[in-house]
Amino acid sequence: MTGDDTARLIYLVLLGGAILMWFFAQNRASLGKMTQQALVWGLIFVGVIAAVGLWGDIRSTVQPGIARTVGENTVELQRQMDGHYYVTAEVNGAPIDFVVDTGATMIVLTRADAQAAGLDTSDLAFVGRAGTANGEVRTAPVRLDSLVIGPIEDRGVAAVVNAGELDRSLLGMSYLQRFSRVEIVDGRLILTR
Repeated sequence: MTGDDTARLIYLVLLGGAILMWFFAQNRASLGKMTQQALVWGLIFVGVIAAVGLWGDIRSTVQPGIARTVGENTVELQRQMDGHYYVTAEVNGAPIDFVVDTGATMIVLTRADAQAAGLDTSDLAFVGRAGTANGEVRTAPVRLDSLVIGPIEDRGVAAVVNAGELDRSLLGMSYLQRFSRVEIVDGRLILTR
């Protein structure tokens, strides 16, 4: 527990104590009603403490995929509740949600994400094949003008568009290999150029 955490806990305990004393002072005559109100306020107080303590987890659930810039050439992703790392990258200027997938060889875009990134999907040549957990799928090679995560920008990035059903685009090893260090520390994926 850090000094800031201790200070917050002391503040919350003092606030809770002040609220309880106010209830006792205001409701001396009707102890049963006062007990009910104190219980309700106590539960609210416990809920606030839980929300403060779990704020990091709540924030990462509400805003998954936010890459936190740690340094000039370093970004950090928080592991999500399902155990995966997600990131929202700008592909050709459009925000695209990816799952970081070390089992994927390439950057794989869904058709919808390829369209959102300004790629013409009507004349793609699905000449490649990829093996997935659901079997073999056809892929079409494309080149992305730009791919940006935090302060890190790449130009002329090779990728493929998936012909099959894919829930989310994949950020595979061809992209991860562009980093000099890929580390997992305390539930954080740290990518350093």
